[in-house]
Amino acid sequence: MTDAYSLRALAEGRHHDPFSLLGVHRERGRRVVRTLQPGAASVEVVDSGGKVRGKLDPSDYEGLFQGPMPARLRNYRLRITWDDGAVQDTEDPYRFPSTLGEIDRYLLGEGSDKYVYRKLGAHERTLLGVSGTRFAVWAPNASRVSVVGDFNSWDGRRHVMRLHPANGIWEIFVPGIGNGALYKYEIANASGKLLPLKGDPYGSFHEPPPGNSSIVFDSRHVWRDDEWMAARKAGPQLDAPTSIYEVHLGSWRRKDDGAYLTYRDLAHELVPYVVDLGFTHIELLPVTEHPFDGSWGYQPIGMFAPTQRFGTPDDFRYFIDTCHRHGIGVIADWVPAHFPGDEHGLQRFDGTALYEHEDPRKGAHADWGTLIFNYGRREVINYLIGNALYWIEEYHIDALRVDAVASMLYLDYSREDGEWIPNEFGGNENLEAVEFLKRLNTELHAHGATSYAEESTAWPGVSHPVDAGGLGFTYKWNMGWMNDTLSYISEDPVHRRYHHDKMTFGLVYAFNENFVLPLSHDEVVHGKRSIIGRMPGDRWQQFANLRAYYGFMYGHPGKKLLFMGNEIGQWSEWNHDQSLDWHVLPGAEHTGVQDLLRDLNRIYRETPALHEADFSGAGFEWIDWGDRENSVLSWLRRDRRGGFVVCVSNLTPVVRENYRLGVPEEGVYRVMLNTDDKKYCGSGTGPRSVESGKTGHHGRPSSVELTLPALATMILQKNRS
Repeated sequence: MTDAYSLRALAEGRHHDPFSLLGVHRERGRRVVRTLQPGAASVEVVDSGGKVRGKLDPSDYEGLFQGPMPARLRNYRLRITWDDGAVQDTEDPYRFPSTLGEIDRYLLGEGSDKYVYRKLGAHERTLLGVSGTRFAVWAPNASRVSVVGDFNSWDGRRHVMRLHPANGIWEIFVPGIGNGALYKYEIANASGKLLPLKGDPYGSFHEPPPGNSSIVFDSRHVWRDDEWMAARKAGPQLDAPTSIYEVHLGSWRRKDDGAYLTYRDLAHELVPYVVDLGFTHIELLPVTEHPFDGSWGYQPIGMFAPTQRFGTPDDFRYFIDTCHRHGIGVIADWVPAHFPGDEHGLQRFDGTALYEHEDPRKGAHADWGTLIFNYGRREVINYLIGNALYWIEEYHIDALRVDAVASMLYLDYSREDGEWIPNEFGGNENLEAVEFLKRLNTELHAHGATSYAEESTAWPGVSHPVDAGGLGFTYKWNMGWMNDTLSYISEDPVHRRYHHDKMTFGLVYAFNENFVLPLSHDEVVHGKRSIIGRMPGDRWQQFANLRAYYGFMYGHPGKKLLFMGNEIGQWSEWNHDQSLDWHVLPGAEHTGVQDLLRDLNRIYRETPALHEADFSGAGFEWIDWGDRENSVLSWLRRDRRGGFVVCVSNLTPVVRENYRLGVPEEGVYRVMLNTDDKKYCGSGTGPRSVESGKTGHHGRPSSVELTLPALATMILQKNRS
């Protein structure tokens, strides 16, 4: 017989194992039905046809009813008459078995279930012929976990979950609950104290603040990108052209009233724009749910949910589907380095430092006011790896750009002596994070996806294979190239001869990693000015400088990345609270920059010499790197079949007449691109083609004489007979 203490604990919402008491149980040789329905006047047992088969008696404890189970009745329902007279027929959630099998529970406990998101979180299911939602959450140190929502008046006594002690998973099937239901978890810590209500760590959709509830959402989207996905299985194509347009969805363009474009609006407006300009990829600043607009998404609270700001998860799937059907790859910024301390998030989720470290010397980033994932805990690694694969598998994202990798690699990142704990060998390397990143990249590549590291230090082998001792990323952002070249191009041309090495130093290490050349969002905020705003000189020189710089970038080894607004020469810094400055178009100079980027992307894609051997010294040769007096740089780019192009940048406002360049072969060289062309609002100086003579120069058997336009880059290709 059930003791009074247990019944009282059950009625008061303190019992940790309600499945042992509620539902149907055999007591003293008979079957007994017991249910907890606070606020009920009476409860009856009915059959599937709605016929009353028995009445449950109220107990001494408020809301607790019990009575004999009618003979030969299996699938029963409860008819509840509430205190206000309303009558409700409902399924009893405590008559349903666990939906997690033995293998599921074992893999979850071991932390080796790569598809953990299919087991945890909220998922619509049909169980014993009844539709509903299975809720499951990891909270091993909780004394009680309940799912609460509108469906149970946010009363944590009504749906206390089943604990699987071996792995700390709490789970319940709630009949009659489906898409659109709001929910949170009510968690009591080990001592029984209730914590602030928590959102679902695996929730796939979230309510906007201040509610912050998770929302049940199972996808109905029908994918139409089969051809793209089949081609993706081949894995990374390092010799392919990769030109990335980086976008913050909330500020690329807004509606006339200042409202956001939706994911579907963006599919119809952003995607055609990117296609027209010739980019191969869109990179999205983090789309995972985040509470604070000013974090730009880099402080995610819902790692499994695309932000509700722009629509539903299926609206986001539609956006990605549209990208793929137009030949555009999608890269998503992904943030496994830290998470915010909002009380409804992961912070002390079950009353303990579950996802983070207890010791702030390992568990907190003072710079950002955020918490650090515990990379030494198998369940946390399973959470992060599962999340990465979730975006790849469930949303068809093609690549992840991993944010703030340096902060993960170093235990002393932005810390003074005494503020960090050395590793077991006394070093500052975070060995657990290193192993996590290796496993992450191995899994991503195994699923046909690629990865990009935003890593700003000299850590060796970031983009080298794991089996060769590297971290296994596909690509690494070249932060050194970005800093050096932006510093140089911001100098007054009269001083550039003294800073010439900043434009050449990148080639010393250009082939140590698989580099991306990033002119990202970080370079146009916090008082750094826009890219065009960094250019010296009068207005004409500023635009000429910008065009020459973009030409240099596209001729330089490495994949390309440009943040939105850079392609139109936007004067103002990026502001996440408003649209880009589209009003500068159709101004001739701004349109000229846009037209130049369109042509650069086309030539880059169509010319193997400009992309095929980005990561090999065989794809690059200096013609003359040392002409610092004239601030002229000249070089060759080569493909694998003997083809080549000649690139030359004149980075002073002086036209260089009869400038001789050594070239590999005699013949007629066509100017494929001149950033000073009139169609880009340049002066139109420079030849359309030039014929080489037999006079050798720069150690080469032939040479050409060129008129180098002021502040311009030219790309030439030999005509093939």
